Parts: sequence; structure tokens; C-alpha cells
Amino acid sequence: MAILNVTPDSFSDGGIHTGDSLSCTISSMIESGATFVDVGGQSSAPGAPDVSAKKETSRILPAIELIRGHPQSKDVVVSVDTYRASVAEAAIEAGADMVNDISAGLLDPDMLPTVARLGKTICLMHMRGNPATMNELTNYDPEGLIPTIARELLQRVAAAEEAGIRRWRIILDPGIGFAKTGIQNIEILRNMDELRDWPGLGGLPWLVGSSRKNFIGKITGIKEPKNRILGTAATVAAAVQGGADIVRVHDVPEMIQVVKVADAIWRNRINFLGNQT
Repeated sequence: MAILNVTPDSFSDGGIHTGDSLSCTISSMIESGATFVDVGGQSSAPGAPDVSAKKETSRILPAIELIRGHPQSKDVVVSVDTYRASVAEAAIEAGADMVNDISAGLLDPDMLPTVARLGKTICLMHMRGNPATMNELTNYDPEGLIPTIARELLQRVAAAEEAGIRRWRIILDPGIGFAKTGIQNIEILRNMDELRDWPGLGGLPWLVGSSRKNFIGKITGIKEPKNRILGTAATVAAAVQGGADIVRVHDVPEMIQVVKVADAIWRNRINFLGNQT
């Protein structure tokens, strides 16, 4: 899943995807092999200013139209990264296939019923509070991190199904970087297999989004997010080893190479070119 932030203030790539650059970026993502493009018009970084639904919609619609107009986008899934039902509906009307909601429907009570009514897929991400408060909500006692994430995601899956969303249209995300400390992010990557097999969550696909995040910078000492490619690669390989079905990344060509080799190692998905052995 390629990340396309059409925002001026996203932590890693804010303000760079505009005008002719936006079209070139979309072409590069698709031609590099992205199978999803996730379009976001509202930064979820801590302290980022909240924008109106109207502004968020005005940012994402041109990007969705450009993706849908690309000659190689027929099999590309267009995702909209939003927690607002009205934005999600406008994006779907413009051609989006799924909603990637960082709040799993908690920040807008209309989100789950809207996605159900429109018959689309939703990714339910684990988060606590909102982007302004989440960093204060990292205490997972007494159950511990993985059991608590599992329990809270089970609640969101139940809410989605109750709203009318088919189970086969639900994707889960453990929410790396959202109401998690750096050590907790690592714990998630170490224990993805436990989450995947948790009673009640088995069989659901998982998305992992670790790309360029702050904990990678703290481990590597790389302050500039765009330079965290190698650290990100390690997290993507770990996500694949843990059973992630989708990895959400900024650096599409590089991470496609990582995923291909990680798939060959841990999932026996080997596709040698030519007559190599």
C-alpha cells in the first residue's frame, strides 16, 4: 500500500504532492507495483491542526481522480485515509474502494453505518483517544499490550458487523505509532503472529504501517523521516514474517523488493526470473 498524503503537514511528506508533482508521484507508485494507494487529506501526527471536512475532501478528490485516470490503475485499490464519514462517502463516490480509519469508527459514529450502506471495505486501526491525546494513553496494564489490542479490536469488529459491514470486508491494523511507545511498537512487530491467531480475530487480513516512523528514527539515530528507508525495510520484513497481508509504505520501489524477498524466505513465495536457481 503506497502512502499518498496530500497534506501540508504530514510528518514525513507533507506539502510535496501537489500540482504536476502529484501526477508524477501517482504514476511512479503504480508503475513501481503498488497494489493499493492510500490517499490522506488530514494529518494524524500529534499536534497537527484539525481541518474541516470540506477542506479534507477538497484535498483528496483530485488525487483519487488522477489515480482512477491512470492507464494502469484498473487493478489498483484506492483507499481513503479518513475518520470522517462524509469524507469517506465523497471519496467512494469519486472512485475509492475502501476506507482506512485510524479510529476504527470511534471518532465519527456515522462512519461504520456509512461504509456498510455503501458496501465497501474498511480497515479498523487500533488507537486510543485521538491524535492530540493518544501519546498519553499508552498504559496497557493489567492485561498487557497484545491482549489489550486484541480485546479492543474485537470490540471494533463487533461494532462494524453490528453496523452491517460484512466480515470479509474488514481489515485490521495494530496501530503502530498510535497510542504506543517505541518499545510497544517493537513488541507488536515481534508478536504479530499472536495477534493474527487471537480467538475471534483469526482469518481477518492485517495491515501494518511502520514506514519512516519516529521509533525507527530513535533506534537508528536518523532524524529526517525520508532517510529512514533501511530502518523501515527491517520493520517491513518483520511484518511479513509476522503474517501481515498489507504493508503501508512511503518508499514503494524499495519496499516491494523487501516484500518479495521476505515472502520468499518466510512464505515460500519464490518467483525467480529466467533460469536462476
